[in-house]
Amino acid sequence: MSPNIAKKQRFIGKTAIITGAGSGIGRAAAIQMAREGANVALFDLVNERTSVLEQKLNKLRKDCALAIDVDTSDAERMEEAVRRTIEHFGSLDIVFANAGINGVVGPIEELSLTDWQNTINVNLTGTFLTLKYTIPHLKEKGKGSIIITSSINGNTRFTSFGWSPYSTTKAGQVAFAKMAALELAKFKIRVNVICPGAISTNIDESTEFNEEVEEIIIPIEFPQGAQPLADGPGKPENVADLVSFLASDESIHITGAQIVIDGAESLLS
Repeated sequence: MSPNIAKKQRFIGKTAIITGAGSGIGRAAAIQMAREGANVALFDLVNERTSVLEQKLNKLRKDCALAIDVDTSDAERMEEAVRRTIEHFGSLDIVFANAGINGVVGPIEELSLTDWQNTINVNLTGTFLTLKYTIPHLKEKGKGSIIITSSINGNTRFTSFGWSPYSTTKAGQVAFAKMAALELAKFKIRVNVICPGAISTNIDESTEFNEEVEEIIIPIEFPQGAQPLADGPGKPENVADLVSFLASDESIHITGAQIVIDGAESLLS
């Protein structure tokens, strides 16, 4: 976390829902927002991870975190998780729709319908359900900020061969965010989408490679230094800085924005 941001208390009295909060970008955003005064509802499928994070944050500031075991692609579980958040914290101000998977990677004709649907369900339907059940509470508050995690894949980069389902969902999230931004503007609810490049997270655990993917790869020689600003992937904390800015009143005139955060990686590929 940037030192100048650490001194701020931008979220005192505010509540944030963060999906995919147990690790990576979601975890970093939860820690940063809690440090800046927010109450945070930690939505994640793996409750062990969110429980550990919940304990960590509640030591940082008493009763500021609530961990909920939830599958964001399950409508009933999402609706219940949002209800529990409101009952526990009283209101809602910030939504970070961050949960996602890489899914199965392979040639289109080798992917099963289940492979395709699993990625669509988690990445795209999960984003839809996150907004569907949180928007009424943001409207009730009279304003709010929604941030959606997309990717450079499917938007500025198309050289990840075999990643058709993933890239399709990421492009869909951008369109969805922009439509939502216009729909919700009159309610003072801002919607922005971030497109990270390679970030050091454990999302690769959700990747399943089909061996036939080697048959469709077009050889590409990348220049040295795939990420000009860093020696390797970015850090979750780098993205958390951006998320916290978009969640705060410092970005009060920003909505419908698609922001790439990749250290110029996509400019080289």
